[in-house]
Amino acid sequence: MKVLVACEFTGTVAKAFRDRGHEAWSCDLRPSERSEWHINGDVRYWLDRGGWDLMIAHPECTHLAVSGARHFAEKRADGRQQAAIDFFMLLANADIPRIAIENPVCIMSSVWKRPTQIIQPWQFGHGETKATCLWLKNLPPLVPTNIVEGRENRIHRMPPSPDRAANRSRTYQGIADAMAAQWSECREFCMATDTTTNQKGD
Repeated sequence: MKVLVACEFTGTVAKAFRDRGHEAWSCDLRPSERSEWHINGDVRYWLDRGGWDLMIAHPECTHLAVSGARHFAEKRADGRQQAAIDFFMLLANADIPRIAIENPVCIMSSVWKRPTQIIQPWQFGHGETKATCLWLKNLPPLVPTNIVEGRENRIHRMPPSPDRAANRSRTYQGIADAMAAQWSECREFCMATDTTTNQKGD
């Protein structure tokens, strides 16, 4: 399977799929922390190139997340929020058979539609809280793999720093592993979904 991990500089999700034998590439404007399997550039150029079977996208949430609602009026006025919405929807509407878009709780639930599911790190082996929304196209919801004790809100408590936004956006390894394991094994679900989609289009 050929996998595009959009807006990822850490390589965490891409490597999880690589470890399972897939051709996975991360793509971001920032250089990768892992130099292998990374496209350093604008993902919009690559959406219709490469023949992707699956895209997992992590669009910038700064102007969308409800945690920053106190700044929404300013961001609507200067166009930043609309630009973020447009980019999110560009990814959502990409001509790729299977898509997962990840974001925190954000305005896309009302601007577009409610997420398919909301997951937490503590469902995948990390004793922390970070509500993460997934909008899924032709993919099954993730099943928790390792529910653990601990509900630390470490992300919220991160001190201000130049790297704070980047560190807050990192995908937890347990979630990346679950994506790679479960979405690599979704053949029957995906085939059934593709058949239904094709029948609706006839």
